Amino acid sequence: PFRAGELALAEVRRKHNTTLKLLCRLAAEAVLSSPGGVLPHRDIIGQLPGQVLRASGGARLLLRRPSLDEYVLLMPRGPTIAYPKDISAILMMTDIHPGDTVLETGSGSGAMSLFLSRAVGPKGRVLSYEIRDDHHRLAKKNYRHWRSAWEIGHTDEWPDNVEFILKDISTAAADMKSVTLDAVVLDMLTPQCALPVVHPSLKEGGVCAVYLANITQVIDLLDTIRRWKLPFLCERIIEVTHRNCDAAETNCSVPYIARPSHCQEVHSAFLTKLRKFR
Repeated sequence: PFRAGELALAEVRRKHNTTLKLLCRLAAEAVLSSPGGVLPHRDIIGQLPGQVLRASGGARLLLRRPSLDEYVLLMPRGPTIAYPKDISAILMMTDIHPGDTVLETGSGSGAMSLFLSRAVGPKGRVLSYEIRDDHHRLAKKNYRHWRSAWEIGHTDEWPDNVEFILKDISTAAADMKSVTLDAVVLDMLTPQCALPVVHPSLKEGGVCAVYLANITQVIDLLDTIRRWKLPFLCERIIEVTHRNCDAAETNCSVPYIARPSHCQEVHSAFLTKLRKFR
């Protein structure tokens, strides 16, 4: 059952067959506010996930625990996060295993850090570098909140395997000398500045995945690799997009018909896969 201190996600059906998701941390004195009224947290605590409860205004709320991708989309954020669709592609691109040591540059709001933490597992390690103090503190806060809520609502602990470092990666050459990296994920405006620092620590054949907003940045990155003669081979450049479908109710025996939605997700990014070679 839900307990005080953990995260709960409420789903509210709205007009035009849409769903509003509300994230809250349960506390006995607090209330959950929704367009259909309020619901005291004490009415949620003790209930099993999957229950449908009514708010004061009559709205029906489906209560459950959030998944990690829902948490990163709803958690407090400063900079734009790496979206779950892109993070999934990066995890496949880098082929990260439990026990790996991974470097991340650009902690941001902590979305990538959380997914990397789960991928490397309790025996792995994530080094997350961030140059801005406000982003550094927010990433640590979001990571800490997810871990504490997980420990309350699950039988196992979320691994404490992310080291958040407030430092410019381009000045961290001395730190890298004692580290062997299985993979690198760069999410920064000028990732080419990090490559000379991180490539000596990346194992031979290891992958560096670069998350960039536009194709011009990709071109600048590859030009820099050629000019500086860095030991990286560009294996792949992809743009990840999602097409959602609307579920339209019908009166026939089939309850729903899936059809392409006219409202598409506008966010897009370019993922560049670099492999280190000798």
